[in-house]
Amino acid sequence: MADKNDVVLKVSHVSKSFKLPTEGSYELKRVVINWLHGIKGYRVHKVLRDISFEVHRGDFLGIVGRNGSGKSTLLKLISRIYYPNKGKIDVNGSLVPFIELGVGFNPELTGRENVYLNGAMLGFSTEQIDAMYDDIVDFAELGDFMDQKLKNYSSGMQVRLAFSVAIKAQGDILVLDEVLAVGDEAFQRKCANFFQKVKQDPSKTVILVTHDMGAVRQYCNKAIMIENGKIVAEGDPDDVADAYSLENISSDPNARHALEEMRKNRASYIHVDFDSEQVLSSDDTLKATVKYKS
Repeated sequence: MADKNDVVLKVSHVSKSFKLPTEGSYELKRVVINWLHGIKGYRVHKVLRDISFEVHRGDFLGIVGRNGSGKSTLLKLISRIYYPNKGKIDVNGSLVPFIELGVGFNPELTGRENVYLNGAMLGFSTEQIDAMYDDIVDFAELGDFMDQKLKNYSSGMQVRLAFSVAIKAQGDILVLDEVLAVGDEAFQRKCANFFQKVKQDPSKTVILVTHDMGAVRQYCNKAIMIENGKIVAEGDPDDVADAYSLENISSDPNARHALEEMRKNRASYIHVDFDSEQVLSSDDTLKATVKYKS
C-alpha cells in the first residue's frame, strides 16, 4: 500500500462548469429585459462532474478520453489555470505544466528571453534558470537560434523550445497535454528516451493526456479514462487503454459500416457471441462462438 505521505496530487470531488451565452447581444436594455423576465442569457455547460483520484510520487499517470470529455480542462485545473466550482485540488511539490503551445511565450522576444520569461512564470528564480539553461538549449537543439526572435521560429522549433523548457525545468510534477508528436522523428526519439528515463526515477511524477494508447501501455503505471466529465475506468493502464479502444470502435460509424461491408462481402450471415469478458489481459484466453452461412 502506498504511503499517504507520498501523495503529490489529490483531486477531491472536483466539478467544473462554464457559462455559455445563448445570444450575441449584450445591450443594457436587453440585459435588463432578460433579467426582469428571469432569462439568464446563458446556459451552464458541465465539463467535469465529481472527479476524484490520487497521484503518488513516482507515478506516470495517463489520462485518456475522447475529444470534449474534459481531459484538458482537468489539466488546467491541476495547473491552476482554472479553479473548480466545487471540490478541492491539493498539490504537494513544484508543478511544471506543458498545456498549450504559446502559453507564456512572447513572439517579439528572443528564444533566450522566452526561456527566462517562461521559467519565471513557472516560479523559478533567475539563478535556477541559469543552471538549467544549457540543458534546455541542448535538448531543443536550437543553440544557433536562441538570440533570434521567436516569431522567426518555425512551429516545430517553437514546440521543441517550449517542450524542452517544460521537461528540463526540474519540477516535481510534470503535466503534459498531447506532446508525444512534437518535432521530427529524431526529436520524438529523444522525447521517448526522456520518458523512459523519467519513468525509472522514483522522485519524478508525470501526468500525461494522450490519445496514443501505445504510449499509455509503454510509459504509464496507472491510467484513468474520462467520459462526459466522469471517470469511467481507472487502474491498470492496459485495461484502461482497452476500454478506450472499445469505446471508440463501438461509437465510430465508419467502423460499424466497415463491419457491415465485411459481413456482406464475406458471408450472407455471420453472428459472433463472445464467451469471455470484453476486456482481457495478455494471459487470458479469448473465447467466442461464431455462426455463419456462406
